[in-house]
Amino acid sequence: MENNTCAKNIILFGPPGTGKTYNTVNYAVAIIEGKNPDEKPYPNYETTLQKYNEYKKAKQIESVTFHQSYGYEEFIEGIKPGVDSELQTISYSLEDGIFKKFCSSASIPVENKTSLGINNNPTIWKVSLGSRTEKKDINLKNDCFQNSRIRLGYDEAGREPDFETIVTGKSALNAFYNKMQIGDFVLILHDSKTIDAIGVITDEPEWLDKTSEYYPRSRNVHWFFTGIEIPIVDLNGGNTLVQNPIYKLTSMSVDSVIKLIREHSKVIQSESALPKRVFIIDEINRGNISKIFGELITLIEPSKRIGQPEGATVKLSYSQKEFGVPNNVYIIGTMNTADRSLALLDTALRRRFTFIEMMPEPELLDDVVIEGIQVSRILSKMNERIEALYDREHSIGHAYFMELIMNPDISRLSEIFKYSVIPLLQEYFFDDYDKIRLILGDNNKEEEEQFISVLPVSDALFGNGSTNDSAEFLYKINNVALKNPESYIKIY
Repeated sequence: MENNTCAKNIILFGPPGTGKTYNTVNYAVAIIEGKNPDEKPYPNYETTLQKYNEYKKAKQIESVTFHQSYGYEEFIEGIKPGVDSELQTISYSLEDGIFKKFCSSASIPVENKTSLGINNNPTIWKVSLGSRTEKKDINLKNDCFQNSRIRLGYDEAGREPDFETIVTGKSALNAFYNKMQIGDFVLILHDSKTIDAIGVITDEPEWLDKTSEYYPRSRNVHWFFTGIEIPIVDLNGGNTLVQNPIYKLTSMSVDSVIKLIREHSKVIQSESALPKRVFIIDEINRGNISKIFGELITLIEPSKRIGQPEGATVKLSYSQKEFGVPNNVYIIGTMNTADRSLALLDTALRRRFTFIEMMPEPELLDDVVIEGIQVSRILSKMNERIEALYDREHSIGHAYFMELIMNPDISRLSEIFKYSVIPLLQEYFFDDYDKIRLILGDNNKEEEEQFISVLPVSDALFGNGSTNDSAEFLYKINNVALKNPESYIKIY
């Protein structure tokens, strides 16, 4: 297994408030910059956070939070409905999920995407530029290659097509004007089994001044290469190409297009030169891993990444496209052990991740003293008792108290206990107030110093002739004690 400095898949796990989400910022920046993730990439966290936001804006970092209803369709790909406002129809289309988009984007360096005009999630279009035999169509293709554009006919529809009345070419015209986006790929038909050019759309549609009598509609294209005949059937899911002027190649992956561009134009860097990218999954243990990852659970293994000797791809369930996880993609997950024990975690996930435990660090609070209260000692003593009465996975993290470093005020400490610490203990111990009082040291305090007061149940509460064998005491939070320094000191 790789060490922490280069592990492709990492899970930061620990009790609540131990800085797991906080540390994903440090880890992500350190990974991208080639530094040791176990050390802070910059002494000042604000600087690290600024770098993190810059990388996130540049699409080198992406994040998602798993939950019980999160699924394969959101993460990898799925069929979703859409409304075409122009044609006033409802259609269903296959859409990539967030992780698939991120992996596809990771195949292209950020600087290349910017300079070459490729968008973050490019659609792949097949475009026919006339036939191979008619002279006028041969001239059309040559014109498009020489003048960096694609052209479309249907002159009879006019300069601004009325999609309500179009009979011929509606699908092609709708794609040309409404579906194709700047930054999408175009592959030019040579014959049913080959293409002879790949480019990227760089501009909106325009109407050419008619120097000829056909194909007046134009869109500017940056050609990566032209005039090279390339077999396409295997890359297109075994499908041959048809003569239709424009349509999506839904069975072809962006990775396949990038590979062809690398092989035939050299304008995109090799995979070894790609910058590192980080995909963050918060609360990874709250999702159904088998449901979310599907067939990709094997592909995230470091040895199965694209570019490795054992690199592998799989055919995705919906699109039937070949897909793999790039070697420059790193995954960081966070896991709250109080929410779900590590022992219960999906075995497939455990085998493919490096686990880094994050426990409370009371020493970070050593300098916080409020009216004689040593906050670090409070946290240490409570966690010792929690471990004895429950387990270490349900400790209380130091993050709950970190704001006291800048605001060492007993009123704020009171609010932390009232709104964070005590509710957390209520959840941990299922409202077993005898144990909660032991954690808080109330058994060693005077009655007025106890955070949770114990009140006897009055016989009059249930009325004459009633029997009460269970409710002997009532428990109530003592707001006065929460503002008493001695109540905190006596915890330890």
